[in-house]
Amino acid sequence: MWRMETDSQKHGMFWDVVEGRVPPPPAAVLLGWELLGIDLEQGTIEVAFTAGDQFTNPMGVIQGGFLAAMLDDTLGPALVATLPPNQFAPTLDLHVQFLRPARPGRLVGRGRIVQRGREVCFLAGELIDSEGVPVAVATATVRIQTVRR
Repeated sequence: MWRMETDSQKHGMFWDVVEGRVPPPPAAVLLGWELLGIDLEQGTIEVAFTAGDQFTNPMGVIQGGFLAAMLDDTLGPALVATLPPNQFAPTLDLHVQFLRPARPGRLVGRGRIVQRGREVCFLAGELIDSEGVPVAVATATVRIQTVRR
């Protein structure tokens, strides 16, 4: 999945974090976010998360809010990785469907840009457990915005 045409495509907030120029967001650290692969031309990304025991509910499975956060941190970066340094794309809507219980351990998120407009974009993806079985899927609507510092 690592498909980069040139290093000139690696710019913006996303790449600053990935290449260690700035620290990752605290939420990504908490989730154990790790970039596995990205294809900017196709608008796809694959990331991994480490779901610890502290993410579990009384039944011993990962609480749905953590799964939703993982999906948000999968779908958004599929687009954000393609944006120039002065743009970001906050999530306007995130729809998650929980397919089966997720246990603590490594989960892999796969995200993609479904449709990209000038401002509004639609994203989709899934979260896969260690057995390769989807535990949750999501769609999101995001809005590209210029960041003013």
